[in-house]
Amino acid sequence: MTQVIIFHGTGCSSNFYWYPYIKKKLEEKGYNVLVPNLPNSNEAKLEEWFPYVLNNLKITKDTILIGHSAGCPLILSILENIDFKIKQAILVAGFLELDSNILQLSYNFEKIKSNVDEIIFINSANDPWGCNDKQGRKMFDKLGGTLIINNEGHMGSTTYNQPYKEFPFLLKLIK
Repeated sequence: MTQVIIFHGTGCSSNFYWYPYIKKKLEEKGYNVLVPNLPNSNEAKLEEWFPYVLNNLKITKDTILIGHSAGCPLILSILENIDFKIKQAILVAGFLELDSNILQLSYNFEKIKSNVDEIIFINSANDPWGCNDKQGRKMFDKLGGTLIINNEGHMGSTTYNQPYKEFPFLLKLIK
């Protein structure tokens, strides 16, 4: 059975934005879906989130990883540190070059590419947090895959009043 793990962003939990919608819709299709509440979510730190994932989640070749905002660099770290290829990774409002404690100092992009069959980036030209089309392009240039640019803001943000409760387009991308 295909497992989908959705990683939330900073200041969020499993019940924010489109996460419950995607979970429900995928479970209806027979997927096993996890949306873990990452520790100390108000301050996304790689040194806290990465060990939490390694110690609490089982990622296999049948796993699809979906990240939103700070959940995206976490996925890059996971992909760099596993020794097998997963089905798919979808990074929504991801980034590589913002001031954040969730980013590694550098990445082995070749290793990341070798550990995922398909990688998709969804970024917005008008993202108020800076996780915009330029950040999407930086990831795409390093990793290839598919880059989708929209004008949907951060695709979920309390600060900027973007509730984004449903995300049917994302459902269409999941293998």
